[in-house]
Amino acid sequence: MPNMRTIEWQNGTVLTIDQTRLPHETVILKMKSCEEIAEAIKSMRIRGAPLLGAAAAYALALTAHYSKAKSREEIVKELEKAADLLRKTRPTAVNLFWAIERILTKAKGFSGNAKALAAAVVEEAKKIADEDAAANRLIGKYGAQLISKGDTVLTHCNAGALATVEYGTALGVIRAAWEQGKKVKVFATETRPKLQGARLTAYELVRDGIPVTLITDSMVGYVMQKRLVNKVVVGADRIVKDAVINKIGTFTVAVLAKEHGIPFYVAAPKSTFDLKITSADVIIEERDPKEVTNIGSIRIAAEGVNILNPAFDVTPLKYVTAIICESGILFKEDFDKFKA
Repeated sequence: MPNMRTIEWQNGTVLTIDQTRLPHETVILKMKSCEEIAEAIKSMRIRGAPLLGAAAAYALALTAHYSKAKSREEIVKELEKAADLLRKTRPTAVNLFWAIERILTKAKGFSGNAKALAAAVVEEAKKIADEDAAANRLIGKYGAQLISKGDTVLTHCNAGALATVEYGTALGVIRAAWEQGKKVKVFATETRPKLQGARLTAYELVRDGIPVTLITDSMVGYVMQKRLVNKVVVGADRIVKDAVINKIGTFTVAVLAKEHGIPFYVAAPKSTFDLKITSADVIIEERDPKEVTNIGSIRIAAEGVNILNPAFDVTPLKYVTAIICESGILFKEDFDKFKA
């Protein structure tokens, strides 16, 4: 998004790009209610784990900003109702739930009047967005240490500026390495069925002038076997005690990387960490069968076929070489602390 973050607050309006219209059109959504943001999240016009956190925070900020409530207690009730709506949109990415709880905790602990509380909620939402932008820059800075001059990096789905407030997580690492003059190249998977790699990752990298080759998901083994890539960097929707939960297909990429001796790195802010639970506790979102049977409005599958369409999969930590967050790089020995 030229000259703006992926999501912004402007005088009671939340602005963000409609990600379903890229790469052919740049359409800016202008939203003034929690309901509008919830619908945009559910329809994946807003997507990407860190961005979902910022969007949820701004949805609650809109609720407080436009509230006609006269008391602090009434606004808190309105926020709790809005939070329930947001929690039902996407069940897997933890950042959304993390941001909701942070805003609610702020509101419930606030002792001022209704007007002051509304202003405090808006400021807390802005703070969440600012922190995400700063975290992504740090992720890029630390992650670039793992990238050598001339590396060819494979990435899956979209963990770029479009999935965050700005800069990106996995693509933030690639961007930082590029900005350091390391002349990296990228292989991007198309990421069926929603094609976030083809539509969004390729779009971001071409726009930034970073060399990118687009492949289908089923070509990952081929490019690794041919030694066309030598690093993998992906994002995450949730990191739990024993695994990384990310876009469907990530587990396949991780297994292939291990088989071919290729480092597999995960880049994500600490708001993505959910170390109270294991992968057995995570709800994997099942999406509309039409995402698989259709490309756009055109049906490609036989009528009557059964469809399985999980949006995410589980990659056990044994396949992960390191996790890059805003605090630094976590290696295998650090993963043991997750279970403590």
